[in-house]
Amino acid sequence: MTKTFSIFFLFLTHLFLLNSINFLALALTSPQDISALKAFKTSIKPSSIPSWSCLASWDFTAADPCASPRRTHFICGITCSYDSSRVTQLTLDPVGYSGQLTPLISQLSNLTILDLADNNFFGSIPSSISSLSNLMSLILRANSFSGSVPNSVTYLKSLESLDLSHNSLSGYLPNSMNLMPSLKRLDLSYNKLSGSLPKLPPNLLELAMKNNSLSGSLSKSSFEGLTQLAVVELSENSITGAIESWFFLLPAIQQVDLANNGLTRVEILKPENGISDLVAVDLGFNKIEGSIPVNFAAYPLLSSISLRYNRLRGAIPLEYSQKNSLRRVYLDGNFLIGKPPPGFFSGEGVTGSLGDNCLRGCPGSSELCSPSQKPSSVCKQAYGGKVRS
Repeated sequence: MTKTFSIFFLFLTHLFLLNSINFLALALTSPQDISALKAFKTSIKPSSIPSWSCLASWDFTAADPCASPRRTHFICGITCSYDSSRVTQLTLDPVGYSGQLTPLISQLSNLTILDLADNNFFGSIPSSISSLSNLMSLILRANSFSGSVPNSVTYLKSLESLDLSHNSLSGYLPNSMNLMPSLKRLDLSYNKLSGSLPKLPPNLLELAMKNNSLSGSLSKSSFEGLTQLAVVELSENSITGAIESWFFLLPAIQQVDLANNGLTRVEILKPENGISDLVAVDLGFNKIEGSIPVNFAAYPLLSSISLRYNRLRGAIPLEYSQKNSLRRVYLDGNFLIGKPPPGFFSGEGVTGSLGDNCLRGCPGSSELCSPSQKPSSVCKQAYGGKVRS
């Protein structure tokens, strides 16, 4: 009797352990997350889901999303946490999924990454996205989202990266963007956004809003306190007025692209104590008047500068050709006069263009002098009938 009881007890123990292991292996997903994932897949047109794609493997009748191992179902697209049964990442493959982003996405409250890039989602970005309080990266790049950037995005206090570029978003930017303390990278390029820049997030490292319809001037209040901002890309907008002296003195600034706007003047001071990380500046295709800002030559690391196709006059500063770090110089399409500094053509020289100006003695054998200079009649007219040497 004792021996029989012992065998039976061992059998029950083995069965209990086996069931426990199976239960742990299943790691059943939170019903809240399952509901959200089902709604997410339902909102996507079945015809846009290839048979070999991530979403095609999402079969809720055959497996649990967080079950492990994933051999035939839920093989990609989602990541679950190790210590619970919550979905922490939703990262789709770029295969052209078409549909709207369901407001029920807000139920994935443990989500840290939402990446739907390079697909064909359309409609507005749901305001319920503000419920994703743990979200650190929101990437909706290269879709067909329309409407405005919802104010609710600014409630995402943990968000570090926001990429809504290459969509059809319009309207003004939220005024409360400065209330996003963790945001480091913001890319809203290639949309239809309008209005002026609001006050920007305080810890921003990279700002990209190329190819929109932004207007107004560069206001110091928008950039105030941005001690870590390294990259500013605002080309192909309708920004006007002057670039004031404070702009290039931003303490961490490295790359600036303000080409293809309506800027009319550049005010630039020498960097404080001769220290600056500025490497590249593109101010081409604006309406900048006056002489070439000589103080750019005082920035120790500057290697690339473009002032092409503006309305600049006078001579090219000798300091530009004496700057060893400067390797790319684009000054073409202005009304510059005199002889180009010989330092541009000695040693390794620089690449770029001094063409389409009013220069004398630019060596035709040098690619730097291409295209050819303006006709003398155009130059005389620009200088009131007489071109100064």
